[in-house]
Amino acid sequence: MPSLDIIGDDLKVTLPHGETVRFAHLDYAASAPCAQAAADAVADLLPRYGSVHRGTGVRSQASTVAYELARDVVAEFVGARPGDGVIFTRNTTDALNLLARALPPGTTTIGFDGEHHANLLPWPNVLRLPTPASPDEAVEALHRALREHTGPAVLTVTGASNVTGEVWPVRRLADVAHAYGVRVIVDAAQLAPHHPVSLAELGADYLAFSGHKLYAPFGAGVLAGRTDWLDAAAPYLAGGGASVAVGDRPGELTWAHGPARHEGGTPNLLGAVALAAVCAALITADRTALHQHEQALLTRLRDGLRDLPEATEVSVFGPDHPRVGIVSLHLPAHDPAGIAQRLGREHGIGVRAGQFCAHPLVRRLTGATTGGACGTGSTGLLRASFGLGSTTDDVDRLLAGLTAALRT
Repeated sequence: MPSLDIIGDDLKVTLPHGETVRFAHLDYAASAPCAQAAADAVADLLPRYGSVHRGTGVRSQASTVAYELARDVVAEFVGARPGDGVIFTRNTTDALNLLARALPPGTTTIGFDGEHHANLLPWPNVLRLPTPASPDEAVEALHRALREHTGPAVLTVTGASNVTGEVWPVRRLADVAHAYGVRVIVDAAQLAPHHPVSLAELGADYLAFSGHKLYAPFGAGVLAGRTDWLDAAAPYLAGGGASVAVGDRPGELTWAHGPARHEGGTPNLLGAVALAAVCAALITADRTALHQHEQALLTRLRDGLRDLPEATEVSVFGPDHPRVGIVSLHLPAHDPAGIAQRLGREHGIGVRAGQFCAHPLVRRLTGATTGGACGTGSTGLLRASFGLGSTTDDVDRLLAGLTAALRT
C-alpha cells in the first residue's frame, strides 16, 4: 500500500546555542514535503523512464502506460464524471490560466476579491465581488450579481482560503450559479490536501490543484472537468503532441482533442506519476482519522494563542467556521517577517510571513491601505500551516517560540 509517511520528517537543525532539534515544518500551505508514496513511484519508474506517446520501445511504452494510468487515478481522486477530462499542468496557477484562455469569448468571470492571485489574476472580463462576512452573505452577493448580470458567465471560487484556512460554501454557491446557467470553477489547491474532493459533490464544473501542496513536489498540477470548452479552445501550448496533422502551409493543421490538445511538448511524466501515487494513497487512507488529527492540532494551537494577546488570529467568516490546518496571525506591534526569521533561527520552526499572494484579502484583514511585494512580511501576517507530518510537539514549540519572540 502506498505510504503517506513524510520524507525528511526527522530533519535536524542546530540552533545558535548549539542544541540540535527536529525541524518543525509548519509551512504546508506553501509547499508540502514529499510523501514516501510519491518518491517510491518515481524511483520505481526511473529505470524504465522514457518519452511519453512518442515511441515503440519498451521505455516509451512503459512510460505511456504509467502516464495514462496516472490520469485515471487522478480522475478517480476528483470523482470525475462521464465526459470529464484530466489535464496535467505545472500547478494550480498554470491550470487556471489554461482554463481562462479556454473560456468562450465574451464570458464574464465572477469571483470574490479574497482569492489567491492564481484565481484572481488570470481571468478576462472580471466582475469582482467584495469578500463577504459570512457564507450567507456570499450566497446573497452571488444571487444579486447574477440577477443583474446579462450574458455568459462563470463563477470561480476557492475551496479553502490559503490565508485563513476557512472552507468556502462551494456547494451552496454552485447551486446558485447553476440555477442561472453559470459554470463553476474551484481552486482546490488548499482543499485537496485536507479534504476529499469530488467534482459532483462540490457542484464544480472544473477543479484545479497542485501536486506540490499534495505531498508530490515534482512540478505537476491538474485541471479536471468538462471538456467541451477545452476541446473548442485553441491549444494552451502549441507544439508536438497538441497537433495530429500539420500541412505544408501555415494554418494547415489539425489539433488534437482531449487532454493532448493542451499538453503540448513532452509532459512531466514523473510529476504526474508522483501526484497520482499520493492520490492513490489518499483514496485508501482513513481521511476521517487524518482530519481529526489535524483539527486536534488546530484546537491546540488556537487554545494556546489565547494566552498571547499580541497575536490575533484573522478570519473572514468568524472563529467557529470550519477550516483546514491553516492559522494566520496579525501582529500589530511586530514585523511578521522578523518574527518568522526568529522562529526559524532560534527555534527551528518554519512558518511563512507576508501577504501569501492574496494582497486584497490580507489588506482587508489587517486594515492596511497599501501592501508590499508578494512574500514580504512588513505589512502582512504570520502563517502556520499543518499537514500529514505535523505533531503536537510542533504546535507546542511554535507557541513557546512565539511567546519568546513576541515578548523579548
